[in-house]
Amino acid sequence: MEYEALKLKNQLCFPLYAAAKEVVSKYKPYLDEVDLTYTQYIAMMVLWEQNRIGVSELGEHLHLDSGTLTPMLKRLEDKGFVRRERDKTDERAVNIILTDKGTALADRASVIPMQVGSCLPLSAEEATTLYALLYKLLED
Repeated sequence: MEYEALKLKNQLCFPLYAAAKEVVSKYKPYLDEVDLTYTQYIAMMVLWEQNRIGVSELGEHLHLDSGTLTPMLKRLEDKGFVRRERDKTDERAVNIILTDKGTALADRASVIPMQVGSCLPLSAEEATTLYALLYKLLED
C-alpha cells in the first residue's frame, strides 16, 4: 500500500520548516554583530515599537510561551537591553521595559532587515506575496 499523503515532498510543513531555518540562519552573522540571537532580536523589535510590554502580551506577539520567553528575557536583561519589573496593578504580571542601551541598539540593528533581504532569492513582489501568505496561516 502506498501512502502518497505521507511522502515528505507532499507536505506543506516541510518546506515551511526548512525555509524558516534557512532564513533564520541568514540572520546569524548580522545578529552576532549586535550580540543577539534571533529570538532576542524579534523580542527587541517589539520593544523598539512599544518601549514597554507585558510578558504575556509579548508572548502573544511572538507566538512564544513563557517557558521560552523567561530565560530569553533574563539574558536580555543580563546584557542591559531590558529590565523586568512587576506590574504595579497586578503583582503576578511582569512588564519588560527597554533600557537606554536597548534603545541605542536599534540604530545598529536597523540595517539588518535590508542585509538579510539581499541574501534571499526573492523579488520584492515574491517577498510581498510570501509575507501575505504566511500571515494568512498565522491568523486565528
